[in-house]
Formats: sequence, C-alpha cells, structure tokens
Amino acid sequence: MADGPKSFFLTPEVHAYVVAHGTPPDAAQRALIEETAQLPMAGMQISPEQGAFMTLLVRAVGARNAVEVGTFTGYSAIAIARGLPDDGHLLCCDVSEEWTAIARRAWAAAGVANKIALSLGPALDTLRSLPAEEHLDLAFVDADKPAYASYYQELLPRLRTNGLILVDNTLWHGAVLDATRDDADTVALRAFNEMVAADDRVEAALLTIGDGLTMIRKR
Repeated sequence: MADGPKSFFLTPEVHAYVVAHGTPPDAAQRALIEETAQLPMAGMQISPEQGAFMTLLVRAVGARNAVEVGTFTGYSAIAIARGLPDDGHLLCCDVSEEWTAIARRAWAAAGVANKIALSLGPALDTLRSLPAEEHLDLAFVDADKPAYASYYQELLPRLRTNGLILVDNTLWHGAVLDATRDDADTVALRAFNEMVAADDRVEAALLTIGDGLTMIRKR
C-alpha cells in the first residue's frame, strides 16, 4: 500500500497484515490512494482497513440515507456508498472544489457516483438546511476539529433511533492524552470525546481503528 498506518500504535508490517486480511481495496480505490499520496494533505485520507470496516458496517445496519462531513478526495465516500443499496443516497459536505474534483472522478471510476450528491460550502449551513425530522441512518464526520461538537448537535436530532454517527481522528495520534498539547484541534477533540461520553442520548465506543474512530448509536 502507498499509505502508511494511521494507527500510531501499528507498525507498517502489522498494518500491511491488517489490510491484507480484510477486504482489500479494489483497483479504483488503489488508484485513488496512489493519486492522493502525491498531495501535501495526503494524511487526511482514511486508512484502507477503516474503509473496509465502514463499508461492512453500512451494509450490516441497512443504511439507506447517509451524510458525510469532510470528503477530501473521496475515499471514505466510496466506502460508504459501496455499502448502500442501489437506491441509497449519500450527501457529501466539503468546501474544496480542488479536492472534491478528484473525488468526483474517483466516484465515477468506482461506479458509485449515482449514489452521491456533493454540497460545496460550509457544512453547518448544509446540515441546517436538511429536514429537521429523524431521517438519517448514518453520518461520518471527518472535518475541522473545532466544529465537531456543532456537527454532532446538528446531526443527532436528524438521526433515526439506532442510527449511527462515526467520528474520525478521536485519538489524534494520542495527543488527547498529552497534557502539554493545547492547540485548538487537540482541545476540541478532548472536549468532543468528553461530551459524547456524557451524553445519555447515545451509547458510544471509541475504536482503535485508524487514528481513532468513535461509533455513536442514537438510543
């Protein structure tokens, strides 16, 4: 694989074993990994094993209507869309025309473009424009960390009972435990993790996949 492990506790060898012993990326996904690896922000792409997990999870819960906050070059959207039924729908929210232009090509190559709609602009505006009633089956959040709490508060009321929110980077390479780290992203992630753990509207598990993936079920 062109990318190294995002899990800070995995060696490259163990990471390669993990990827090889799950559903591997197909040709379209491998091509996107290779293209993204040439970009200065390549580390924003989710890991292959996280993508495989997300596809499996979307299928297992029978999700039909999903939202993604933070799309980058589109790998996570492919993972989600692959798990949706033929008439499923994924709304992707991002602010970058440059990165999502790569995503659009990748979605077409992967055969999932018909399931995906892209909204370019501030994600909070997009989320607030959605119907207020419970209608979402699944959401994935992987965007600007200081806004995580706001995204969560907009998504949760729109999520059906037993629906899932997946939130990326919640271990932040272990920085959430480093008392010397007081940058805005780390502080926001610590606060977000504490907020979710204390929220009796949900149950949650912080999984050690990638850079930490919190899985949240609405009660």
